[in-house]
Amino acid sequence: MMKKSQLPLIILDRDGVINYDSDDYIKTPDEWQAIPGSLDAICQLKHIGYTVVIVTNQSGVARGLYTLATLATIHQKLQNSLAECGCHVDAIFFCPHGPDDGCACRKPKPGMIKQALQKFNYAPENALLIGDSLRDIQAAHAAGCNNTILVKTGYGSDMLKQHRDAPELSASRIFPDLAHAVAALLNANGAVRS
Repeated sequence: MMKKSQLPLIILDRDGVINYDSDDYIKTPDEWQAIPGSLDAICQLKHIGYTVVIVTNQSGVARGLYTLATLATIHQKLQNSLAECGCHVDAIFFCPHGPDDGCACRKPKPGMIKQALQKFNYAPENALLIGDSLRDIQAAHAAGCNNTILVKTGYGSDMLKQHRDAPELSASRIFPDLAHAVAALLNANGAVRS
């Protein structure tokens, strides 16, 4: 097993990576449904000793589609679902702003990723981001984190069709879903899967 000091910080997008996404937004705990295999994949990382965080744009708050209290309830459902698998994520960073609010946290801006790096004392080169959109990958690169994976769940397949020539995507590894990405990561590191 690898030493924790050698393990990168794992930064996950939420919608489309961990849970199914919706063009109508995930507005209630009932609408939050995990993608098969995603929770087990997170637990495999946690059982080995990875620090795992989520960075997620949640403009539905700014749009008045749900409140911060509802968002907290959705995130509690996520954590409770992980607890049933025997783990948790270490932190959830979210941007409640709309696309025209000019904040520094909404991806593709790097604010949330920089917060995660600072909170857990990781250098950008010691982090790995897994997302399903170009803006996830762009945010990672803007934060100095060039180790990225794109999954084909959520918007991933469409991103590959629309932005195949984007330099950020060409530098990213691509997997069908989070479970496949984690399996490849653990096999590549020679880590013991739990």
